[in-house]
Amino acid sequence: MVNGITTDTTAAAAAMKKSTGMNKDDFLKLFVTQLQHQDPLNPADSSEFIGQLAQLTQVEQAYNTNSNLTKIIDLFNGATSLSSVSYIGKSVTANGDQINLTAGSKPALGYRLPADAQQVAINISDISGTVVRTLNLGNTRAGDGTILWDGRNGNGSTLPAGQYSFSVTGYNAKGEKFQGNPLLVGTVEGITLEGKEPNVTIGGISVPLSNVLSVKGA
Repeated sequence: MVNGITTDTTAAAAAMKKSTGMNKDDFLKLFVTQLQHQDPLNPADSSEFIGQLAQLTQVEQAYNTNSNLTKIIDLFNGATSLSSVSYIGKSVTANGDQINLTAGSKPALGYRLPADAQQVAINISDISGTVVRTLNLGNTRAGDGTILWDGRNGNGSTLPAGQYSFSVTGYNAKGEKFQGNPLLVGTVEGITLEGKEPNVTIGGISVPLSNVLSVKGA
């Protein structure tokens, strides 16, 4: 059972009055006042008032429905935030092209190929966008895979710690290239619950929970 949802129209009536300047109770008072002061020899046609009252009632019910939907969404988001904590310590694969290089580390670079490739080039770039290393793979089947980077540039020199990015390009048997998807792979180190949705931290990189593609046990 979802708690916090109510059929009480008080909040809906207040929201409607704030938005339109009138709720159905105000309309009823106006209707009764007009009936009290109408000319008995020339009574007002009440059918139009009744139709307008029905419309106002429908609008107020819509306000109440929207209010409850908002509460349901808030409750759902809260449950999602709490359940995301269970990801800590799990191995995950997520959409992401960032790498956090630390001293002595050999980060794993994940990739997803939409088709078989005769060659694959993984270009690693520094924060300025300059390619500092290209990792090459031979025949590679479509699907997901990983490759380790030793943290060195093309000349074999160790690169400074920091954030880098990478892209994945495949080449088929005809030499035609196609784009693969870079993936962030690793163990979830922490969860950030601030913002519109939780963020998971993997290898020092924070990505939205919605970017996570798969989760495996520790």
